[in-house]
Amino acid sequence: MLLELAIENFAIISKLRLTFHQGMTALTGETGAGKSIIIDAMGLLAGSRGSTDYIRQGADKCRLEGVFEMPDQPAFVTLLAELGVETEAGDPLILQRDMTLSGKNVCRVNGRTMNLANLRRVGNFLVDIQGQNEHQELLQEDRHLHLVDEYGAASFQKQLQDYREAYQEFRQLEKRVQKIQANEQSFVQRLDMLRFQQEEISQAQLQPEEESQLAEEREKLANYQKIVDALGQSYQILTGAELNPVDGVGAVLAEIQEVSHLDEEYNAIAENLQSAYYLLQDAAGDISRQLDFLELDEERLEAVTQRLELIRQLKRKYGDSIPAILRYYEEIAKELAAYDDSDTKLEELEAKLRQQEEALWFQAEKIHQERKAISHSLEKAVMHELKELYMENTQFAVDFRKSRQLTENGFDEAAFYLTTNPGEPLKPLVKVASGGELSRILLALKTIFSQSQGITSIIFDEVDTGVSGRVAQAIAEKIAKIGQQSQVLCITHLPQVAAVADYQYAITKGVTKGRTQTSVTQLSDAERVQEIARMLSGAEVTPLTLEHARELLTMAGHSSL
Repeated sequence: MLLELAIENFAIISKLRLTFHQGMTALTGETGAGKSIIIDAMGLLAGSRGSTDYIRQGADKCRLEGVFEMPDQPAFVTLLAELGVETEAGDPLILQRDMTLSGKNVCRVNGRTMNLANLRRVGNFLVDIQGQNEHQELLQEDRHLHLVDEYGAASFQKQLQDYREAYQEFRQLEKRVQKIQANEQSFVQRLDMLRFQQEEISQAQLQPEEESQLAEEREKLANYQKIVDALGQSYQILTGAELNPVDGVGAVLAEIQEVSHLDEEYNAIAENLQSAYYLLQDAAGDISRQLDFLELDEERLEAVTQRLELIRQLKRKYGDSIPAILRYYEEIAKELAAYDDSDTKLEELEAKLRQQEEALWFQAEKIHQERKAISHSLEKAVMHELKELYMENTQFAVDFRKSRQLTENGFDEAAFYLTTNPGEPLKPLVKVASGGELSRILLALKTIFSQSQGITSIIFDEVDTGVSGRVAQAIAEKIAKIGQQSQVLCITHLPQVAAVADYQYAITKGVTKGRTQTSVTQLSDAERVQEIARMLSGAEVTPLTLEHARELLTMAGHSSL
């Protein structure tokens, strides 16, 4: 439920912070005092579209903030996790929205910035504003089927969800078939091209590191004579008939060894010479072995050169390296795998599409039968609620029509039918309901749905317009009943509705320092008597209207009065 609402520089509100409670709260005041402004602020905070016109004259931006009790709904917890909103058990949920003159919107949930669409997804769990727009919803027949479905049990919701998943799968396959049908020639050409590319890369049998290895081998093979000359000359220098480095170092070593025992430094020189002597001997041996094994293999050089040229061509076509070529190979392999069953192809896909469509029609028929049962139950529930709202002669029914094609809702189209006069035929609600009747029908539906929707705060914005007398009292009792299930905020001009509220706020408008300002005050019991008396009599409050106001409050259970 809504715990606190803070408004700053919004319309004619400079700064306002309100605390709300569980149960029903009535918001009352003179016409034009700013009651609807508070509801507009709630709507914007819950994600409705805004305008810079809302920003108070002279201010750069407006700020809205709502503190809500965390809804106990698994779907809501899942949504917050999806949006990356951090929460702690027992902590409230804080929604914030700033709107600037430049048109910029900054929306936050628990400090996490998000776009307006996601703020609306969060707000849908928190706030349900019932007003003239919802009257309009009742007048839109395409919304009636949604209301019927909403009344269905969890098992029906699961059945409907299964159908919708199957429908989406059907639509995806349908698009795939249409794509093939629309451009089958280019589609087949692409498949042929992909198969050629796959075969070309596959035949190459590329290895990730082979290019560098081959390049190194080609370098050696191409420089065979240079290597032979370098190794031969080196061996000749080291082991030639004339005095060579090995013999020279050996002779020096023999001389130094004669005196090495006379001084540590001489001995160190001898050791170094000895190491050099053996290293030169090893080097001469290594060179000799390399010369023995060295052989010009012109065929191998040709093979390596051709292999490197093949890799170069593949790189030019499919990637700048062997790993890139192999990644491209995996991509086209996946694409081909997705279509490889389509040599059978279009015919098999079309047959599969027909099978899925037949299965969907079968599912849709079962959903239709379930909907008829749901609608019968809904009809009885609505007529029961309408009877309590003094529309006991009203007949309410759901009329189903079968569409020629499937949608995500099946093949059903639904419309609410109504007659308020005995003996008169049922007619579409959109053609026969008056404003007052729409208010009562809306209230009847909200009474029914409030127990299942799980919305934490329901706001009624003058849904009692066009009614009076005992009907007004019945509407008041119905709204109070909803307040037992959910937190209810109700803007009203009817004293009967205000009297049944658990709390009442008076909204007034005045001029401070030359500026119009709206203020809101939670009323005490005595102040409620005064406010309801004003609602009863208008400008002049008399002892009789005060007594009547006390009577209304006492009848509503406010015994302290």
